[in-house]
Amino acid sequence: MLASIAYAATLGLWIYLVGVPTDVVQLFAWLWLATIAWNIEAPWRTHLQFVKDWWLPLVLLLIYLYSRGFSDEIQAIVHVTAPIRFDEWIGGGTTPTEHLQSALCGNPCTTAVAPRWYDVILTAVYYSHFIVAPAIAAVLWVRNRTSWVPFMRRYLAMNLGALVIYIAYPMAPPWMASQDGFLSPDIARLTGRGWSEIGMGGFHLALANIGNPVAAMPSLHAGLAAFVGLYGVLRLRSRWRWALLSYPAAMSFMLVYYAEHYVIDILAGYLLAGIVLAGCSWWERHRDKPKKSPERVPVGVRELTGDKENA
Repeated sequence: MLASIAYAATLGLWIYLVGVPTDVVQLFAWLWLATIAWNIEAPWRTHLQFVKDWWLPLVLLLIYLYSRGFSDEIQAIVHVTAPIRFDEWIGGGTTPTEHLQSALCGNPCTTAVAPRWYDVILTAVYYSHFIVAPAIAAVLWVRNRTSWVPFMRRYLAMNLGALVIYIAYPMAPPWMASQDGFLSPDIARLTGRGWSEIGMGGFHLALANIGNPVAAMPSLHAGLAAFVGLYGVLRLRSRWRWALLSYPAAMSFMLVYYAEHYVIDILAGYLLAGIVLAGCSWWERHRDKPKKSPERVPVGVRELTGDKENA
């Protein structure tokens, strides 16, 4: 108990002095320290098992993170108009982002407009993308490693699957399309909005320097939120488990409102989550399916068929 309190106090001090952990290495280090604090009396070989189990996911996530800009480096064609047309179609001629910013931010919506109370909450939802799934994985690792393995398999498949699509189909998000003149100039990128009110406005600037701005299709924010929600619904038995689906709903609402993603990106993220969950479940059932031993043929039948193999 004291170790957990000391951990929480140290993490809080780190956030205050340095900032919210924004990179994968920092995050994994803090998760490791959390498992140590939670089970402080365990021998060191138990704590070192975390490093042994998590090093490969860490490497794969670093590859994902720093490979997202590959399409930008090779100067691939960035797609802009197709998602705009789809969102204008479902929005009745105006994109849902424009509708939401006009209603919730202002008309025109600019970063100079004072943030509302819900902006603090929605920015917290945005940042949760980076910690919720790894935190769940850490809890599973402590409580039941058998459950940790399939969860981490799906989490990595989501990230690596999205990476392949980002490289093959680079696409500009709404805020970039607005800057380049393809959408209304009144669209503003509002991500991070509201956290300046609580002294945490700098975290998004640090986070924005990592990755590739045209890695927008599919929305991994929406896809991972859907993965977490669906995974909980499928694993839990409480009737309240359906409330978990409010998480991807809030994430998707925020992404469209903040001009980070189009609706079609959100739907693609949901589709990726469904494919990964279904594909991993199929593969695990197929892998674990016991092989049938050859049936013994009755003696009379064996004599009639000349089958000597089962004799």
